[in-house]
Amino acid sequence: MSLQWIPNSGHSFHLRRNRSPFLLFPSLSLRPTKLFSNPNQPPPVEVEIKLRLPDSSSHHKLSHLLSSHHIKTHNQHNIFFDGANAELSSNLAVLRIRFYDDDSHCVLSLKAKPTISDGISRIEEEEETLEPSIGRACVEEPNRMLVMESSKIVERVREEYGIDGFVCLGGFRNVRRVYEWRGLKLELDETIFDFGRNYEMECESEEPERDRDLLEGFLKENGIRYSYSQTSKFAIFRSTKLPPFF
Repeated sequence: MSLQWIPNSGHSFHLRRNRSPFLLFPSLSLRPTKLFSNPNQPPPVEVEIKLRLPDSSSHHKLSHLLSSHHIKTHNQHNIFFDGANAELSSNLAVLRIRFYDDDSHCVLSLKAKPTISDGISRIEEEEETLEPSIGRACVEEPNRMLVMESSKIVERVREEYGIDGFVCLGGFRNVRRVYEWRGLKLELDETIFDFGRNYEMECESEEPERDRDLLEGFLKENGIRYSYSQTSKFAIFRSTKLPPFF
């Protein structure tokens, strides 16, 4: 059976299947943001400082200290996908749809080749903005991603990892408080898993060693315990248990 997107006069899309079109999604919209498009160059690498907090009281104290620098808070719902034979996870790649603030915004992302050491994470990342209704439809029926022909991420996943079908792995929720502090964008996360809550501060940086030292000094000055994050939120989710705090 062949599938093809067919635009109609109302700017919605139909799926052609055995000559019988039917409405599948109400207005397909896929807009690339940090999208890798040149096959001869590697995708961009996201570099982040990741510092883990031991408990809710440390998270609350840090949030209070940074309150005058607060700019926004996001409620995120993260859902993950893989191939039927774990083609992505077996290659340390993660395909995720993230919904923001009651489905006001939605992003499809692919992360690959992660490393994390001394609180500094480096990972290849591509992102595309997705209509929330389409994202939810893909959660309900993951193979609907196969007909998203305009998605470079899906194209790469199929070609590079050999996936011809998707499964939904489930996910978790995250409350992200965002601050602008001393020229840095700080993200303070409370991640809600089925098996517990994890607290972490992240900071994307072009000079991670310098900025990590600055953040460590701030935490020490204010008596806030922390440790270097040693694994990703996705890895914690898959392990079904919170890692020990050292």
